[in-house]
Amino acid sequence: MPQTDTGRGILMMLIAIATFTSMDALAKTLIAEYPALQVVWARYTGQTVIVTLVFLPQLRRLLRTRYPGLQAARSLMQFGATAFFFVSLGYVGLAEATAITDLNPVLITLGAALFLGEKLGARRIFGVCAALFGALVIIRPGFGVFQPAALLPLCCAICYAGFALATRWVGRDESPSTSLIYSAMFGTLATTILLPFIWQPIAMADLWGFVLIGALGSVAQFFLIRAFTIAEASAIAPFGYVGILFATGWGILLFDEWPDGWTVIGALVIEGAGVYVWHRETRVARIT
Repeated sequence: MPQTDTGRGILMMLIAIATFTSMDALAKTLIAEYPALQVVWARYTGQTVIVTLVFLPQLRRLLRTRYPGLQAARSLMQFGATAFFFVSLGYVGLAEATAITDLNPVLITLGAALFLGEKLGARRIFGVCAALFGALVIIRPGFGVFQPAALLPLCCAICYAGFALATRWVGRDESPSTSLIYSAMFGTLATTILLPFIWQPIAMADLWGFVLIGALGSVAQFFLIRAFTIAEASAIAPFGYVGILFATGWGILLFDEWPDGWTVIGALVIEGAGVYVWHRETRVARIT
């Protein structure tokens, strides 16, 4: 795969992660007042409305897929990732939940080698290992982060890895827009079925948040799907760790959740690993 595709995939991954963490911060705010699954419903319903309006002239063509079963499976895994993470925000801090979830690049990289036949070069292995070490510095197993609720973002990481690998597979033959539509429709259908049992009236002052969360989810999802479509999963997976940095920033700004010294050290390790891999990829692109 051309190195320029890898560079574009990394950039799109970073945009997706920045947008997703903004959505997560908004979700944590809403979940303080509303059921988590109601917030998940708003996220997917908003995305369904947006993608339907944007792709309306092409909707019939985009709904045709060569992989109906795989599209259903990847949509289920993405829904699981969102639901597990949003529910965890009621019990775990935003930075901590993101740190645990960001174990998923290791799962993606290993899964890409096992199931997609992608090669693991030395630079990618180093980036994954260094970023994983930084994440573990932040998590510090045995120091209070791994309470039972920590299993929720861990389940999110597993679901996200499966979603990313399935997205990579279908992206070889199908448009990112097709995957975006199927993800939105599945999430909307699943949460709408549950909505009568969990619904809580939305205050007018909070209505903007429910609208915005759908828009943020749509933008982030498009860039994420596009990233995994044009670049190898194992090349862009380490950049998912950057979400810890964004989540920490939102935690400070909105929830007064200040990271301790270990979190800062771990974040610096993760950032350094990401910059190293980016530098090596772009350097090879210039040479070739």
